[in-house]
Amino acid sequence: MSFDAPAKVLMLAALSEIAAGGALMIAPGMLVLVLLGIERSSMSEALGRFVGIALLALGIACWPARGRAQGASAAYRAMLIYNPLVALYLACLGAIAHVGGVLLWPVVALHVLITLLLVAVRRRTL
Repeated sequence: MSFDAPAKVLMLAALSEIAAGGALMIAPGMLVLVLLGIERSSMSEALGRFVGIALLALGIACWPARGRAQGASAAYRAMLIYNPLVALYLACLGAIAHVGGVLLWPVVALHVLITLLLVAVRRRTL
């Protein structure tokens, strides 16, 4: 096994984004307070979790793939994680927390549609 510096750096970067994303999804208020010095609020919680989802997807997209075409596979995995999680989170904000504007439900629907398209495309290629 040879030492591949670019792949190791990419893996380190991906791990840091995955860790940050996971932490933001679990404890966004605490992380926003520690990182930015912004007091915990419903807005920091909501935005922190949203950013956490995006960072998790980014980390997964950057994870080095073995034996596959890197670009298409990584981008697919990231989008397959990002879209349903964002749809679910935004739907929970709207239904449970009663937060949202006029575009909340159309955006939820868009992310659900994209998720369904990703799954359909994947099923056809198997």
